[in-house]
Amino acid sequence: MWLLIPFVVLPIVEIALFIQVGGLIGFWPTMALVILAAVGGSWLMRRQGAAALADLQGAFREFRDPTAPLAHGALILLAGALMVTPGFFSDILGILLLIPPVRRWVIRQIGARLSVVRVGFGTAQEFRSGPDARADDGIIDADYVVIDPKDPAPPTGLPSGWTRH
Repeated sequence: MWLLIPFVVLPIVEIALFIQVGGLIGFWPTMALVILAAVGGSWLMRRQGAAALADLQGAFREFRDPTAPLAHGALILLAGALMVTPGFFSDILGILLLIPPVRRWVIRQIGARLSVVRVGFGTAQEFRSGPDARADDGIIDADYVVIDPKDPAPPTGLPSGWTRH
């Protein structure tokens, strides 16, 4: 049911707005507005996207939580996609998402509906499930080659002479 809105209702709204605006100002001014919005949206998205990327890099560099810069970057990307898409309603939504206070409000609204189930770092062994899963028993499986220091010929199968002692 939720997919009905973006794929059926939004194109109908966009077509209705094209007809209304085209009837008020004419065909060519309407097309000029659509093209101007696409060019302006891509320019704004590029400019604000670069700032969001710099903020994300700063968060990584300063060991800060990167979720806010990531969320702002994602919304800027969505805003650019909305502005490049032909239509006045999508352009208005895209312009609104390019305004930082609006982005913060959207992030708060989405964040209020999300919950983190699990966060953690570790080895792949800790997250393994199924027949391969086993407790860490301290045993490391490995292959080895005994090198005889009296034998001048290197053993076969070694990657280089650097491994001989």
